[in-house]
Amino acid sequence: MAEAKVGIIGGTGLYHMEGMAEIKAVAVKTPFGDPSGEIVTGRLEGAKVAFLPRHGRGHRISPTEVPVRANIYALKSLGMERIISVNAVGSLKEELRPLDLVIPDQLIDMTRHRVTTFFSGGIVAHVAFAEPFCPLLSQEMFEAARRAGIRPHQGGTYLTMEGPQFSTRAESNLYRSWGADIIGMTAATEAKLAREAEMCYASLSFVTDYDCWREATDVVTAEIIVANLQKNVETARHILRKAIALLPERRDCLCGSALENAFVTLPELIPEQIKRDLAPLIGKYVKQEGTRAQD
Repeated sequence: MAEAKVGIIGGTGLYHMEGMAEIKAVAVKTPFGDPSGEIVTGRLEGAKVAFLPRHGRGHRISPTEVPVRANIYALKSLGMERIISVNAVGSLKEELRPLDLVIPDQLIDMTRHRVTTFFSGGIVAHVAFAEPFCPLLSQEMFEAARRAGIRPHQGGTYLTMEGPQFSTRAESNLYRSWGADIIGMTAATEAKLAREAEMCYASLSFVTDYDCWREATDVVTAEIIVANLQKNVETARHILRKAIALLPERRDCLCGSALENAFVTLPELIPEQIKRDLAPLIGKYVKQEGTRAQD
């Protein structure tokens, strides 16, 4: 039977979903090293799902060190077609209050030390990224949140900073002057690699604090963020159950064909090792020696 295939990236608290069946933990090896941890797979609300802990079990991996290429590659190799990311973010707008939910539609990438492409070392591809979050998956997240009794903020710009330090007040005010709405440390890298893997990507961004621009509030601390994030775990679970039940098996967005006209390297010049390593991503476009491209 046809079914939606959904990867969920977030904290370990999301693993324990009521009604999930056929649960098993999978260790996936990739050409880009090990993912952040074992991936928990199963079936939920009529869909095949895979949960991946972004920062590892016990939150051991800093934002800069998250093996995002391995994470996205692993979910792709398990057959996932959509990624729902659960993010903790700071607010850069008065009206976006702690414990609010934002479903962003734009990104600003201010990271400096991360690899944000699968295509290097002998292959070049340029994917369109004007709409960094899948508009259809994001709309489905919005509808799911409403059905779950949540009033989410639809749209907004997520600025991804490097971290792990929080912003200076000068930086926070600069980002506000750019029109950014929320700030976090993870979405941009995941969104770029998900697009290259032809996977839909949407974010449930839960506001944990006002960053540091708002002088009337306490200085942001990890303790404040973790406390508010824990309050949102059950809300996230509830929305995810609703969202997964709503997802159609067929994807009608452009994410699934993002690589169709992206390659600029002549196929015969792409090293065979890269063709083998990237087969789950590019196999339908680029054939390996002695094989033919996937249908």
